[in-house]
Amino acid sequence: MPERTAVVRLGAEARAVGAVWQREMITFLRERLHLVISLLQPLLILVALGVGLGTVVPEDGSGVGYVTFLFPGVLVMAIQPPAFATGASILWDREFGFLREMLVAPVRRESLLLGKVLAGTTTATCHGGILLAFAGAAGVPYDPVLFAKLVAVLALASFAMTSVGALLAVCVPSPQSFQAVTGLVLGPLVFLSGAFFPLSGLPSWLVALTAGNPLTYAVDAARRTLGAHLPGEAGGMFDGLELWGAEPSVPAELLVLAAFGALFLLVAARRFSRPD
Repeated sequence: MPERTAVVRLGAEARAVGAVWQREMITFLRERLHLVISLLQPLLILVALGVGLGTVVPEDGSGVGYVTFLFPGVLVMAIQPPAFATGASILWDREFGFLREMLVAPVRRESLLLGKVLAGTTTATCHGGILLAFAGAAGVPYDPVLFAKLVAVLALASFAMTSVGALLAVCVPSPQSFQAVTGLVLGPLVFLSGAFFPLSGLPSWLVALTAGNPLTYAVDAARRTLGAHLPGEAGGMFDGLELWGAEPSVPAELLVLAAFGALFLLVAARRFSRPD
């Protein structure tokens, strides 16, 4: 009997997670204009920086230009707005009273938060995956195996960043404060990730900052995955990330991303489970 009760309880929690995920996905599919606008920024960065700086950054003889080097970083950048939008949606739901109605349901608060995070992970991964349609313009081959690997990297990166957004959302008091905090956080996360330039030769204090940045591992894993599928030698621009003399493998970087996401989600869930 206790086992049966536990199974029924687990099923109820799973249905709650699925209901929250379905609600967020319906909202995502309805806001097509928002999807188009959110994809314009990474595309503009790819064109402006990739083409513009590509004229001044010399090739290393491998035939791989700066725009190809930049493409994995742009993919990772594309997942950030929808990932952090999950945190904003939590605050807006609380602002309009919908979150209070959800909390009345006989399920754990952690299940509601997990549904939000899974929905944010899905939408953020879709944003990055759509950009793969423009891979050819960046000199990236249309290889289904390569795309599958890149989507896997984007999914784990989306999970980590969505968990960060959820953690911020349960710690700040209002949507306005959340917007200010995310504006302060996003810039350093991007610039210390290696999205625009290689991280080799950094001073030790910057190495410590990059090691604590989840986007560092996402960008490096995506870039090395791409480099392995490029014809010929990719050159020094696609060399692996080195932290204190060690070069983590791509599977290790994916594990780090998963660990970051799980840690942030756990902390957010503990904070969210406290009564207001």
